Amino acid sequence: IRDEKGDKVEMSEERAVSYLRSPKRQVRKAAFESLYKPYAAMKNTLGATFDGMLKSSKFYAECRKYESPLAEALDANNIPLSVYDSLVDTLENNLAPMYRYMELRKRILKVKELHMYDLYVPLVADPYKEIAWSDAKEMMYRYLAPLGGEYLANVRAGLDEGWADIFPNRGKRSGAYSWGAYGTHPYIFMNYTNNLNDVMTLVHEMGHSMHSFYSRRSQPYATADYCIFTAEVASTTNEVLFLSGLLSETEKKKRRLYLLNRRLENIRTTVYRQTMFASFEREAHLRAANGGDTTPDGLKELWYELNRKYYGETVVIDEPLKMEWARIPHFYSPFYVYQYATGFSAATALAQAVLAEGAPATERYLNFLTKGGSDYPIELLKGAGVDMNTPEPVKAVVKQFEETLDEMEELL
Repeated sequence: IRDEKGDKVEMSEERAVSYLRSPKRQVRKAAFESLYKPYAAMKNTLGATFDGMLKSSKFYAECRKYESPLAEALDANNIPLSVYDSLVDTLENNLAPMYRYMELRKRILKVKELHMYDLYVPLVADPYKEIAWSDAKEMMYRYLAPLGGEYLANVRAGLDEGWADIFPNRGKRSGAYSWGAYGTHPYIFMNYTNNLNDVMTLVHEMGHSMHSFYSRRSQPYATADYCIFTAEVASTTNEVLFLSGLLSETEKKKRRLYLLNRRLENIRTTVYRQTMFASFEREAHLRAANGGDTTPDGLKELWYELNRKYYGETVVIDEPLKMEWARIPHFYSPFYVYQYATGFSAATALAQAVLAEGAPATERYLNFLTKGGSDYPIELLKGAGVDMNTPEPVKAVVKQFEETLDEMEELL
């Protein structure tokens, strides 16, 4: 495609995501069309591969005497089916705020029609420029202060003692993660390039690292590790606290609008979008079990219907998007993605409790970090003060989305 300067650039999955954020609409559209063209060309092959996964899941669930592949997937961590269904039902009963957000996005972008390739471009230019590494650390220490002196002391000591491989280097891979082994401190791998995104990445990965640090320090080897259902809670709690703290001290309109838009996008992509994925998986596996339409065209129409439901009439669901189901690798690990939405919901509830209650909520949260995998995730979160058996944590995220949207509309 041609980039913002008119130069021809080769496309890839990684680059397409970057160009979908381009301020130039023609670049976004070209990236969008280029991204899905190869998937459409391989529709039948990808459809057969996907159908093979559905049949495999059905076969193993039946062999192991589960009522469905969903029941089998949730059983390992003793997650009730009601948690999955409640997540999808609660979000699908609260789509009005998303429709409002799409109307706002259309108005700010000043477009006659809002297309799917318009959903990722920031509504407000990033006002945070060149944040030095030393400033990034101080920002993190400042806005994670509600987690207490001991937590911060461990975070500081970790960075001072070389836990993190921070800056880009020749031959170094992209991305970021937290890793380590029992008996060692955690290690953070990242590529810091002096922007707010990278500060948030540091905060996120430090959440993972501190979860591992507390868990390995407190648990024997057999129960020190934790499952995905709780893994994203610690990292996202850090993010929610950081963004709330930054917002509480930000008065300049442009910066505040940027941060509000960032919070809306965090919830849109992690809660609403991942729940839409969860709804798609549930229906696709149900069709496979009951002899329904799981052909490529059937899956395309299902994907179209769900995007129409979740984004509303304001958004034009472009034809190429119908193949998006084929590029989601998580679908080949059935019923994985819902945990991003539940994790974000639990983290939001925990962070709000820490900010509202102070020490008692902080103590419950830090105790949760020490538990590792010593109990089933639902029970561990109950001990921290969040009951995922109820729809309340998901409703709390929807409420925060609405309140953020209210403020953004007022400022504009």
